[in-house]
Amino acid sequence: MRTSFNDGWTVQPWMSIFGGLGGSRPPATPVTLPHDAVLGLDRAPSAAPEQAYFPGGAFEYTKSFDVPHAWRHRRVSLKFDGVYRDAMVYVNGGFAAQRPYGYSGFTVPLDRFLTYGTTNVVRVDARVHQDSRWYSGGGIYRDVHLVVTDFLHLSSDGVRISTPDIDERRAVVDIATDVKNDGTDTRTVRLVSVVTGPTGDVVARGEAPVTVYAGSTAVARLRMFVASPELWDIDNAALYTAVVSITSEHEAVDSLSVPFGIRRLQVDPVEGLRINGRSVKLRGACIHHDNGILGAATIARAEFRRVELLKAAGFNAIRSSHHPASPSLLEACDRLGMLVIDETFDIWLQPKTAFDYALAFADWWERDVEAMVAKDYNHPSVVFYSIGNEIPETGDPHGSAVGRELAEKVRSLDSTRFLTNGINGLVSTLAEVLAVGSRSDAEGVNDLLGEPTGIANPLNAAAFVTSRTAESFAILDVAGMNYGEARYEMDEELFPNRVIMGTETFPNQAALSWGLVERLPHVIGDFTWTGFDYLGEVGLGRQHYADGKQKFLGEFPWMVGWCGDLDITGFRRPMSYYRAIVFGLASGPYIAVLRPTERPRADESTQWSWSDSASTWSWDVPPKTRMTVEVYADADEVELILNDVSLGRRPAGRQSKFISLFEDVPYELGCLKAVAYRDGTEISRSMLRSAVGPATLNVEVDRAQIAAHPGDLAFVTIELQDAAGTLVTCSDRSVHVQVQGAAALQALGSARPVNDESFLSDRHRTFEGRALAAVRPTGPGPVTITVSSGDEVVVRRIVAG
Repeated sequence: MRTSFNDGWTVQPWMSIFGGLGGSRPPATPVTLPHDAVLGLDRAPSAAPEQAYFPGGAFEYTKSFDVPHAWRHRRVSLKFDGVYRDAMVYVNGGFAAQRPYGYSGFTVPLDRFLTYGTTNVVRVDARVHQDSRWYSGGGIYRDVHLVVTDFLHLSSDGVRISTPDIDERRAVVDIATDVKNDGTDTRTVRLVSVVTGPTGDVVARGEAPVTVYAGSTAVARLRMFVASPELWDIDNAALYTAVVSITSEHEAVDSLSVPFGIRRLQVDPVEGLRINGRSVKLRGACIHHDNGILGAATIARAEFRRVELLKAAGFNAIRSSHHPASPSLLEACDRLGMLVIDETFDIWLQPKTAFDYALAFADWWERDVEAMVAKDYNHPSVVFYSIGNEIPETGDPHGSAVGRELAEKVRSLDSTRFLTNGINGLVSTLAEVLAVGSRSDAEGVNDLLGEPTGIANPLNAAAFVTSRTAESFAILDVAGMNYGEARYEMDEELFPNRVIMGTETFPNQAALSWGLVERLPHVIGDFTWTGFDYLGEVGLGRQHYADGKQKFLGEFPWMVGWCGDLDITGFRRPMSYYRAIVFGLASGPYIAVLRPTERPRADESTQWSWSDSASTWSWDVPPKTRMTVEVYADADEVELILNDVSLGRRPAGRQSKFISLFEDVPYELGCLKAVAYRDGTEISRSMLRSAVGPATLNVEVDRAQIAAHPGDLAFVTIELQDAAGTLVTCSDRSVHVQVQGAAALQALGSARPVNDESFLSDRHRTFEGRALAAVRPTGPGPVTITVSSGDEVVVRRIVAG
């Protein structure tokens, strides 16, 4: 029996046994997991901008559950998909387990602590304190599962499926299964595996007897053949399912159902990355683990929606930055055909923050690598393992030796995928870099990286970077380079066997980066920082101004990085539409208008910045205000027309990095059109129309029916529109959301980057005409969602069931 253990928890601030003697402890709050305990804390200017000005804290989760007498002869455990961070698990007051790393799944055997026939209590403590370079959230933020099995059972994550031999006629499916015997008798059981195809039909079956000694684990293998296999790839996410079971005397003992895909991977510097024999260039997005207004809570539907939106925006690959991805995210990638780089660590032995994972790395890295590989093994979406991100030690012989240990550990567990590492030559050679390229006012390596001069790329090509990183790159199957485009062409000559991908690149260099990927066969992809905006590292991509020194990160109450193609609510920003044109997935024209400001803009902001623009022609400015308009198009030239008056033509396409700039456009209400031409002939056009008249609420729920399960969510898009349906971006207001029936309001917020409102309130101000609510089912039944603003009320009804 494997069931969700997410219901019925409470959370409260952790307090020592001495601190609680005075009776002043705050009451516990009922919660349903996954849950982010940090999101409800008060933000303050004294907290770290990397953490979105949220403070740290220590939290105590508690759950009572009944243990029947029958479980005395069973094995009982809890499987945690992730607890951030320094998890301590207690059962009936007894210490049961610890896990320092916040991104690893772990299993806790409960048997020796249980009292049968009565109520038992599990307690989980978690701590967050100066241990991350981005918003981490805190608490039991991923799923928890209760596992009750026979003494003889299939191990957790104990089924490993590979497809080592594939052609058009058949595929070899190798299923290795760990059968564990915790009993005192040697037992022989029958292992049965049934494989069903994407349509649900049985396509293969195999079985074999397995003898398992008392107190040991046997690895049983079944080699089966699937005729005319349907292959998994980014355009056809065909999934098979293996149901693996063990029986004894014709009675079922244990069973696991494991989805998997059949696909073939190859990589070399001539053909690049091939999936099922077809070359694939990676249109990649780096993502952190938070889900915007939900904080770090990894609710399955939110993970699916995020991958779905990234795929719709043109990405075919994501890099989990810089941590192992959640099982829910990988399941979504499997189903939607999204490739994945799953990453182990942001830190090895050199700390990046005062109390980060470096303090535990030496003792725990092997177990955490094992946990990641066990989680990933059956997911066809996972194509690469990354052993780190911007690790300072990668420019040092001792650090390279550590990298080699990591790489060989991964290979010993899974040889079917490729290894990479997000190496930043500046970080690997920091002493030399600071001597050669530092500004006197640089605040650190990120400040230097983000220089508008683009100094990061030239320095990454320096000779000292080449020599110092040679060993760390040689360990890998694919050289992951952060901001290292200057190396791409030179490394083709220096290291002819080296395959490269840009594991992080600047958004404002998208045309340059992708042009290199298209032109160079040994460069297999590009991962922008970042695909989906995130909490923390606040203001990394904000507009800078020329009237004073700008700090690297934004001041309170900045909340988000503001460098994502998609904002934290999932709506596409102008750079997303620009990138689709660069990728060749769209031709435009797309119109983006710089937000008017009285402050003089700096000529350049950081390299993570995009223009401070929005796709709207509704502005709260006086008529004739001089505006700047960008038009993105893959064409020879673009014409801009305001209210049927031509404002001229500008060059477009690759020659102008796909951006046509129109300055000093006089603002007036009406219609702004862009027309794209090739060879003098119009090929396409687009239009922005000013909103006219009063704004009214428009409320759309993403689905009329949701599952009656806390892993599902209904996402409610709230917009202010005029009578013609034009988004009103210049008249924001507070909206109020109420939920009745079989659901509750999980979160409400907007993409406003400078924001002092909570996502846990039932009121929030729109940002440029939009807000987003997430509604979580509490059981089966009808759900009524009421959205109001002033005297206006809109009601939507859905069903959970």
